[in-house]
Amino acid sequence: MAARPAQATAPPATVIGALPTLDRLLPVWIIAAMTAGLLLGRLTPGLNTALEAVKVGGISLPIALGLLLMMYPVLAKVRYDRLGTVTGDRRLLISSLVLNWVLGPALMFVLAWVFLPDLPEYRTGLIIVGLARCIAMVLIWNDLACGDREAAAVLVALNSLFQVVAFGALGWFYLQVLPTWLGLPGAALDVSAWDIACYVLIFLGIPLLAGYLSRRLGERARGRAWYEGRFLPRVGPLALYGLLFTIVILFALQGHAITSQPGDVARIALPLLAYFALMWGGGFVAGKLIGLGYARSATLAFTAAGNNFELAIAVAVGVFGVTSGQALAGVVGPLIEVPVLVALVYVSLAGRRLFTKESVRA
Repeated sequence: MAARPAQATAPPATVIGALPTLDRLLPVWIIAAMTAGLLLGRLTPGLNTALEAVKVGGISLPIALGLLLMMYPVLAKVRYDRLGTVTGDRRLLISSLVLNWVLGPALMFVLAWVFLPDLPEYRTGLIIVGLARCIAMVLIWNDLACGDREAAAVLVALNSLFQVVAFGALGWFYLQVLPTWLGLPGAALDVSAWDIACYVLIFLGIPLLAGYLSRRLGERARGRAWYEGRFLPRVGPLALYGLLFTIVILFALQGHAITSQPGDVARIALPLLAYFALMWGGGFVAGKLIGLGYARSATLAFTAAGNNFELAIAVAVGVFGVTSGQALAGVVGPLIEVPVLVALVYVSLAGRRLFTKESVRA
């Protein structure tokens, strides 16, 4: 993805217009990628089988390739020497942990039961989506919205550590313990912390290390001016290409299921729409109320609203099967998340006017 405009106090329309053409037309590319994926999955059944076969340890290699390609340029842009200013911001860190690990799973649990009381498989799938906090696409949305890159890197790393420790425990609580307390039917979720750690290591650890080494070695060899003025603009578009490739592959894998069950997809979509809107809005408003400034408020909002679809789908498939309702609910997650969070990028840029000049620069 190309270099974003500098943090400034220009009107939202000016900021959006200043985005590179690739980024400005992002909704068009994403809709085209989703459509292409759905058509591929629908019209070429053999493709689904072929893609499912290309796995190592339950991880889809094509999707892994797309995610790594997508995350590397964003993490290469992070100024790692500024991370200390983020780790010392307790307001940001505590707010993110509360939004991601207290409010997020609880909200998805409530929405799943309110909208899908008669569809236990889809309901369970949605709850799993709510437990899988985002470690990939959130970096893209945050970057497009001119959020704080360093803050995003820290929050993603922090949530990833919590994901290893808390995912299984929260799954047990929301799928077995809490339903029992409320007199509702529950479901079992058997997933190990080691499996979660492997996903985090691959999808965050590899691109994070590559991004850090790129900046460290690039600046040491040619200086920061060359690195940010010449190198980053060249690798930036790879993020968009990786995003679009991932979307095509993901939707091709489940294209038949999505297009053959439009009614079920619509029912699953309703609580997801409510979830993404409420989590993003809550994070954005919370950031402003506690005085974070625009850049970190946007980062807080996007890290709260995004979910790790690859982890959610992998867990649903591994525990309940590839043709299960839980797996379908996991697949519908990015079907709704991608266009909604792209739209929220523009809402976020328009919301810059709510912040003072000083806080916009923050």
